Amino acid sequence: MLSRAALLVFNAIQSSRLMPRVLRWVLLRLWGVDSATRRISDSCWFGGRDIAIGRRTFVNFGCVFDNLGPIRIGNDCDIGMEVLIATSTHEIGAPDRRAGALGGRAVTIGDGCWVGARATLLPGVAVGRGCIIAAGAVVTRDCEPDGVYGGNPARRLRELS
Repeated sequence: MLSRAALLVFNAIQSSRLMPRVLRWVLLRLWGVDSATRRISDSCWFGGRDIAIGRRTFVNFGCVFDNLGPIRIGNDCDIGMEVLIATSTHEIGAPDRRAGALGGRAVTIGDGCWVGARATLLPGVAVGRGCIIAAGAVVTRDCEPDGVYGGNPARRLRELS
């Protein structure tokens, strides 16, 4: 488990607007993030190291990678600004404290997906290849390939060819 201080220092440095993208990519790789793309914008938060980002994927500014569970993002994806990928969750606790034991569940985004601004992907979801997740959507369940998903909770709105 990473110390909170190490996470704060690392994220303060790598997420700076003054940090060139190539140097940010180098720092992320040294930190342990498996990123095949250099197209990661500023102001992103990386909560851990078990993250893989595919080739030619673009990550816009202000995204949060809460990394208590693994995060896998495919090739040729576009991740909109301020997207939250949440992997941490709690068991239901006793009446005196409902947030019980902490755990993590993987989040996977398939090749060719577009995740709109401020979308939230909750722990344990898999977004199938070629999906569009609408801006502001809250993904609570797996998304089948080649569909547009939107709303809270996100539901399939239409098929894509």
